[in-house]
Amino acid sequence: MALRTSLAGRVQNTTLPKTHALLPLLEAVVNAIQAIDARYGDDVGRGLLRVRIERAPQEAFDLSPGPGRVPLKPIVGFSVEDNGVGFTPENMASFETLDSDFKSGLGCRGVGRLLWLKAFDRVEVRSGYRDDAGSLQGRQFRFSVTREVEQVSVPEDIVGVGSVVSLMGFKKPFQQSAAKTVEAISREVFEHCIWYFLRPGGAPDVIVADDDGESISLRELLDDSGYSESTRATLEIKGEKFDLLGLRLKSSARNSSPRLHWCAANRVVKDESIAGKVPGLYGRLKDETSAEFTYVCYLSSTFLDDHVRSDRTDFDLPERVPGDTLIDEPSLDDIKKGVFAEIARSLAEPLASAQQAGLERMHQYVSTKAPKYRPLVKRIESLGIAIDPSIKDLDLEIELHRCSQKIEASVLAEGQAVFAESAGDKPEGYDERLAKYLETVKDFNQSDLANYVFRRRTTLDILDKLIQSDSDGKYAREDSIHELLFPMRKESTEVGNDASNLWILDERLVFHDYLASDKAFKSIAIADDDSMKRPDVLTTRVIEPDSPVLTAEGKKLPLQSIVVVELKRPMRDDATEGKNPIEQCLDYVARVRAGVAKTATGRLIPSADDPPAFCYIVADLTPTMVSRCRLSGLTMTHDGMGYFGFIEPYKAYVEVMSFDRLVNAATERNRAFFDKLGLPSS
Repeated sequence: MALRTSLAGRVQNTTLPKTHALLPLLEAVVNAIQAIDARYGDDVGRGLLRVRIERAPQEAFDLSPGPGRVPLKPIVGFSVEDNGVGFTPENMASFETLDSDFKSGLGCRGVGRLLWLKAFDRVEVRSGYRDDAGSLQGRQFRFSVTREVEQVSVPEDIVGVGSVVSLMGFKKPFQQSAAKTVEAISREVFEHCIWYFLRPGGAPDVIVADDDGESISLRELLDDSGYSESTRATLEIKGEKFDLLGLRLKSSARNSSPRLHWCAANRVVKDESIAGKVPGLYGRLKDETSAEFTYVCYLSSTFLDDHVRSDRTDFDLPERVPGDTLIDEPSLDDIKKGVFAEIARSLAEPLASAQQAGLERMHQYVSTKAPKYRPLVKRIESLGIAIDPSIKDLDLEIELHRCSQKIEASVLAEGQAVFAESAGDKPEGYDERLAKYLETVKDFNQSDLANYVFRRRTTLDILDKLIQSDSDGKYAREDSIHELLFPMRKESTEVGNDASNLWILDERLVFHDYLASDKAFKSIAIADDDSMKRPDVLTTRVIEPDSPVLTAEGKKLPLQSIVVVELKRPMRDDATEGKNPIEQCLDYVARVRAGVAKTATGRLIPSADDPPAFCYIVADLTPTMVSRCRLSGLTMTHDGMGYFGFIEPYKAYVEVMSFDRLVNAATERNRAFFDKLGLPSS
């Protein structure tokens, strides 16, 4: 009993991703090339193949056309015309047989026409061929899901051998996903069929044309690609042979990425970027003449022919075969490993130059922008890292961070092993292993210190930019500078140590019991005051009578020191009566002294007469500010960029500094660290 086949069911069960919307057209082109091969054999240059793009006859009327290029009319179909052998009786019988093996020797599966009906409503075919007696015969038929193969009367205007296959009614989901321009479609056809152009004897002349007369010859595309060199190699992977064709293409914006094309049945099935998958292989490489080129590789094999999916969009092969297995067939990972090794061998010299350029890029970045990695550079290089010379700073930072984390994880594991061995009898070589481990730990400690110092340099650079006027002559608000020094409306218990940059003002401010930033006295935990006045920064230190200030810890009693910081907008000249920052700071000090002061943990601080107070006012020395400093009896600093003095009635030390002095003083205090890392001090 013969089995019945449902064409509609087969089409429904055929897969065609929208990303491969032009695959039905590409299959028609390959069929046409094979028909030309069958007619002309080695004299394939006599062949002619024309692809015509059919567009909608009229666009919908656009009431509001915008600027720029006029949009292309939608593609409704394609016609593929060739002067090949034509639809002979044998070819016609094969066409009418689903899953025909008539051209199996060419890698064909007999499913290409199912893809036609997946993306198009119908297909019309006109063909001329020679019968056994050499007479010219004609054939015409339609092909659709509903009517299957429908013969039409033989056309009387057949004048030569060949075929015209018209793919009609381009379905909207595929139409919208497909390439639109003549150039884009031409390149997709060329890349899919490139094997035919690179084989001995070449390919027939293939022309892709549009309704408006624009046309592109695929031979010209081959010439324009400007491949300067091709290499061929054969690999054996788990008993299977694979052929590699490597091309060095003239670099352009269009083909800037190296790619691997997986082929089956003399056509490209899929391609992937291999940038970064071979050390040194990223974008463009340079040959021995310093000319740039982009590398592409075409991989083919009878093994791939046997494992290509029926829809020709991928291969039925596992990515990898984990663990031991009885399956001797190569996986995709096995194939890639062999291919990448061969690429590395064939491009040894250009890749070595690219790797050296990548290392120079990394060293330049570490030296100028990321000195925290300097102690780890040699260890990062030992990982075999390959850097794209054109990599962006952000991407390079991420890559270096990833490598340092990998090294750190290895060090932690090594440390656990080393210290576990120290508990018993020390094995041979233990001392050397311990010394190596400690050396690596030292490198990480140096990296952490470098990172901390570099953070200070960057912070000062940001502050320096904030105090400069912009292109409109305006200055940053004091809020921006405040946030840089310490987050606004926060207490020290709410933020981590890394959030504070008060070291810019005074290193001693790091050692405090309590700090409030831009909070009203009413909400400050250490004070008993209902005032809504908001000091920019208020800190207290609680210490033992005999303890130095810089080693004080937050829970010690009874003495207290008070620090108040007041910030003004750069170049702001409004230090008038009622807005005098010196008076504001002294008022804040008086309020803390007069209240019931507590520690950060809520413990009462025994009263003390006039606990020391330090007031810092950061403001540019405008005429009004200078006048207020003089009225308060303050003394000008030696550089003329600030004022200082002790105000006896308040028992408070007051220092007024301009923003320039603030930046300069902080830079000078850190100069030795910056110089050690090779960072600019100004």
